[in-house]
Amino acid sequence: MKITSSHRLYALGAILLVALTICAHTFKGQGEAFPILPLLAAGVAYLFAIRELFCTPNFPQRLIVIGLLLAAVWHVAFLAIPTGSDDDVRRYVWDGRLQRLGYNPYIVVPNDRAFAALHTDETRALNNPNTPTPYPPGAELFFRAVTAIHESAFALRTAFVICDVAIVLVLLDILRRSGQGVHWILAYAWNPLLASEVAGSGHIDILGVLLLLVSFAALLRRWRTIAAIAFALAVSVKFLPIVLLPLYWRRIRIRDAVLAATVFALLYVPFLNRGRIPIGSLGTYIRSYRFNDPVFACLERVMAPQVIAGLAVFVGVLLAIYFRAKCRTLSADAFAWPMAASLLCAPVVYPWYLLWLLPFMRSVATLPIVIWTVSIIPTYLVWHLRTLGRPWALPGWVLWLEYGSVAITAAIVLLPRIIRAAAAHRPSE
Repeated sequence: MKITSSHRLYALGAILLVALTICAHTFKGQGEAFPILPLLAAGVAYLFAIRELFCTPNFPQRLIVIGLLLAAVWHVAFLAIPTGSDDDVRRYVWDGRLQRLGYNPYIVVPNDRAFAALHTDETRALNNPNTPTPYPPGAELFFRAVTAIHESAFALRTAFVICDVAIVLVLLDILRRSGQGVHWILAYAWNPLLASEVAGSGHIDILGVLLLLVSFAALLRRWRTIAAIAFALAVSVKFLPIVLLPLYWRRIRIRDAVLAATVFALLYVPFLNRGRIPIGSLGTYIRSYRFNDPVFACLERVMAPQVIAGLAVFVGVLLAIYFRAKCRTLSADAFAWPMAASLLCAPVVYPWYLLWLLPFMRSVATLPIVIWTVSIIPTYLVWHLRTLGRPWALPGWVLWLEYGSVAITAAIVLLPRIIRAAAAHRPSE
């Protein structure tokens, strides 16, 4: 029997299922990292699956359905694990609880003894208890809405998995409408970061990703008002997609932009403190928090952290302007690369930050980003080292492996294009 791309994809899906199930079943939730070896095995299988998606233009619908069912199985496996002892989702429960009790999460410090009685067993162990929340208002209101239904980390993680399912549905519509192969849905659904950081740890980023993808889909349909409002809501979950603002130039009307800005401003109203817009611990985050930040660390030797953070935004905006000028039609690449460039210069680059890029990776130009979503997996090592009493710092070899893989892939992708461009501009003899 001849082995086809479909057979190989089935095999790779099985490897992903086994590796991620092992990862979920061996995680104890006591502050340690997700087991790195099975996650890496899943990551390698994912990269081989991406290769198959590039090599074959069409796959049977049965394979797509089975592939999505496999993803559902390992999502359930991760949803069943205990919440990590200091996962961010515990902060989300605390923020939602505070709002429902009439307090402002941008002001209240979790370890303030005056508020000790407000804690539950789940929120007492939240991380960074000496700072108020850093999350924008859209995220805060989502925490409040979910905890009003059921106040638990599991409820929030379940809500995030629902967002993940919604992304699959929206992305399927985008792929059909744009004429791309529906099999590219597996490039999103099979990425190991979805299992570990959405179903497992539970990160609010996935809500922002859903809203940004809805905005992208609305732009494709020329639903300009919906596109503008969904974009504003995505920024209100986390500020990262603000760098994509130039891509909306002349794709939405001025009244759409005004409406979106109004919606964004109104989200802050419940949190105003004496007429001032609160930012919580966002300033502390920029000044003091560091992780997986080689570019930021180099620049910090000669610049203030606030200046570098502004530079990170500027780099993303500049790249978005370039894509807006270059591409007349809406492109997934144009959404992926400005955010990726901004993250590259950020003071903190956690694995779940790359969730924002996953729905937009389906071209050769985004291969460096695809590699990044796998090469970032070894950064989980720092959580393991912390449990051994080691300092919160990544070993140098992890940084070289992570960013070196991205750089080499970028060179392989870009070099032929540079050579062709040079040949095109060479004067004929």
